[in-house]
Amino acid sequence: MLIAKVIGTTVSTIKDEKITGRKLLILRQTDEHGNPIGKPYVAVDTVNAGIGDLVLTAHGSSARQTTITDKRPVDAVIMAMIDSLEVDGEITFEKG
Repeated sequence: MLIAKVIGTTVSTIKDEKITGRKLLILRQTDEHGNPIGKPYVAVDTVNAGIGDLVLTAHGSSARQTTITDKRPVDAVIMAMIDSLEVDGEITFEKG
């Protein structure tokens, strides 16, 4: 699993029918303090996340293990929204 921040949305009118009706969000991986790292990528949203949310994502074959993404051509999925992060006894993120 990776920590990522939702930074945008994407619309695709022509896509594989197996992902029709699924919300696609643009994410950027973050470190444990919420600082952006890496390049943006697109993931299927299964938890109704929105711009600014910090989320947990699964990738590769693990991304196809949710009820919504089972047997679908998905490489990244948002499968949890983060309420808080605690690292070494310090709260580094709190949704609020």
